[in-house]
Amino acid sequence: MNDSSGKGAGKGAGHPAGTPLPWREKISYGIADMGFNFYWTNIATFLLIFYTDVFGISAAAAASMMFAIKLINAFTDPMIGAIADRTTTRFGKFRPYLVWVAVPLGCAAVLTYTTPDLDGDGRLLWAYGTYLLMMVCYTAINIPYNALSGVMSADPQERSTINGLRFICAFGGSMLVTAATPAMVKAFGNGDDERGWQLTMAAWAVAACVMFVIAFANTRERIAPPPQQKTNVMQDVRDLSRNGPWVVLFFLALIIMVTITLRTTTAAYYFKYVVGRPELMGTFVSVYMFAAAVGAAASPLMTRFVDKKKLMIILMSTTAVLSGAYFFVPQDQVWLMFVLQAGMGLVLGPKSPLAFSMYADTADYNEWRTGRRATAMTFAAATFSQKLGTALAVAVIGALFTTLGYVPNATQNPGSTAGIVWLMSLIPAAFALVAVGVMCCYRLDAATLRTIQSDLAARKPASRNSGEEPDASPDTLSSPFPPPAPVR
Repeated sequence: MNDSSGKGAGKGAGHPAGTPLPWREKISYGIADMGFNFYWTNIATFLLIFYTDVFGISAAAAASMMFAIKLINAFTDPMIGAIADRTTTRFGKFRPYLVWVAVPLGCAAVLTYTTPDLDGDGRLLWAYGTYLLMMVCYTAINIPYNALSGVMSADPQERSTINGLRFICAFGGSMLVTAATPAMVKAFGNGDDERGWQLTMAAWAVAACVMFVIAFANTRERIAPPPQQKTNVMQDVRDLSRNGPWVVLFFLALIIMVTITLRTTTAAYYFKYVVGRPELMGTFVSVYMFAAAVGAAASPLMTRFVDKKKLMIILMSTTAVLSGAYFFVPQDQVWLMFVLQAGMGLVLGPKSPLAFSMYADTADYNEWRTGRRATAMTFAAATFSQKLGTALAVAVIGALFTTLGYVPNATQNPGSTAGIVWLMSLIPAAFALVAVGVMCCYRLDAATLRTIQSDLAARKPASRNSGEEPDASPDTLSSPFPPPAPVR
């Protein structure tokens, strides 16, 4: 089987796009996401408290900086997606980025966790520059990686399996980072937290590079855009804006990321200032990650019996209940905190592979509807919304902390303590309920997907023989969600 460039893809390429993939390939793809979480979990869990308690800038300045960089970086996602969709190499469109950007990302991350010998303004400028560099590098490798799952197989159930394995590895990586990072900082720093953070990030970066190379070596691309496709970036954007199911997922991703980031980022403050036991933070997050990995592992089984839309609604409804219940937990009932956290992991674990599988489905829908395919742009615009959600969550935390008088490394006033509790419970619960409402608008069900896959399979041989673009009538293009084409 040829890769997306039309040249031999090497070992493993002989599998047709719709047949089961070898386990070696699935696992290798998943391993890379463990590497990504060596960065992402450090950013989501530890970066804000690193900036406020080690780097030495205020919570307001750190939150404003992280919001601004996330906002800027969000707009680079579609640019990277457009570039990746137009990349042509003998290794495919997306795989080469796993080796091209691995080392630059590692270097940028180490610089981000380096505390320079500068005054307050100088340190803030350093934080802006290094964090932006790290996030752009992260985007440049992560967007093509996400798109890769959409071209390894055309089978929706196989995609669920690929992404299920991916997020088992992702949650495993997150669990490892949250459990090991505080101990690594202490061991590497030997009393010097600045040096400890720098060396810890260097160790995670080296490990991530190895994992990216493994994924590059063992994965293959099997789905290519129609050979006659000629589109510009603005056409890709217009296609997405008219892709009803994708628009729903765009807003869903934004809201879910707000929900998750509020709790993840606040957890470090919660155990330090509310519970008074910061040493439990690593175990607390690790419990969540372990439970989430179990949930992710179960997602392919769940999608065999429950439609993806219904499953997502069930998951987010349960998330709202569990998060809201957290508000009523006394600060000395640590065991109950851990029980609820494990429950959150079990219900949010399947969410990630489910969502990424649905993104790939919307790329198929876009090709079916318009005759054009832009897989990387589909995933890039999705991560754009996720980063906006993360930025919004950090902004909410920073604004609330500033309003309520948060003071680093000091006993908090009652208002600040109450705000931390709300950020761990009722506020993310409210966002989870909004996600349920948004998901009710999603209309790409299992029956429609079967029709789309059948129609695309029948259409492609004809288009290759005739050299004509697949039918995309004005009626089809004008409808945000046209009736399914007849099964051929």
